[in-house]
Amino acid sequence: MPLRLIFMGTPEFAVPTLLELAGRGHEIAAVYTRAPKPAGRRGLELTPSPVEREARRLGLAVHTPTSLKGADAPAAFGAHGADAAVVVAYGLILPKPVLDAPPLGCFNVHASLLPRWRGAAPIHRAIMAGDAETGVTVMKMDEGLDTGAMAMIERVPIQPDMTTGDLHDALARLGADVMVRALGELERGTLQFTPQPEAGVTYATKIDKAETRIDWSQRWKSAHDHIRGLSPFPGAWCEMPGLGRVKILRTTKGEGNGPPGTALDDRLTIACGEGAVRILELQKAGSRAMQADEFLRGTPLARGTQLA
Repeated sequence: MPLRLIFMGTPEFAVPTLLELAGRGHEIAAVYTRAPKPAGRRGLELTPSPVEREARRLGLAVHTPTSLKGADAPAAFGAHGADAAVVVAYGLILPKPVLDAPPLGCFNVHASLLPRWRGAAPIHRAIMAGDAETGVTVMKMDEGLDTGAMAMIERVPIQPDMTTGDLHDALARLGADVMVRALGELERGTLQFTPQPEAGVTYATKIDKAETRIDWSQRWKSAHDHIRGLSPFPGAWCEMPGLGRVKILRTTKGEGNGPPGTALDDRLTIACGEGAVRILELQKAGSRAMQADEFLRGTPLARGTQLA
């Protein structure tokens, strides 16, 4: 029989799982998400999260608490009468009384091969580190930071030029599929759990603005991984003569060598400390993202131009 669930999630990454659970006939008793944030030029418009928008479209009850640490939170959570909770990039800490409220537990989709890349930015960090593969892990949550026992893992290769945006979309779809399969086994009483190994733990700390500037003195692969790992958000950037700060969104391996940051041709091949990258997509301040050819038609960049 379908399960009665509480769904907890906030960003676009969580939406495919919500839709898949609803589409498979599970009863969504309540949706918890982060409260709407100010948006617009003046910050006067309150913008609901992607999960809230989809939940309201589906006619589901939405809750936006600022914290779950209050004394009444466990009782309110338990009052939904859910068998289990599904958590996907929710953004708030679940205290133990809340974790213990659903009789079957709380289950999380995490976008990495745990215990590698526990924490806030696992997709960014996997690409920035040059990992050859990643995946999704479904775990039963405990009080630690992504330390719960693992129920299912699915692996995916990280292609050489894949960006965080590309990988995000692929893992969001995969996470939805894996969670549905895990819940199917939970219904049948056959879901097995494996404690996370103590070896191989790494932490995916939140991206800091201070690390977004491109360091052209790195070897080409490190610069390339840095750029694609920060694309499309927050975006790696450099300074271009006459343009100021420009975000570099896609690159690939280039040919040639030269002083770091120097344009080696008129096609946006930029020298690194070792080797070079070729810029494929970029974005000027206040403009939309453009392919390299389109950018160069309006803003030629001659051989020998120095980027900083």
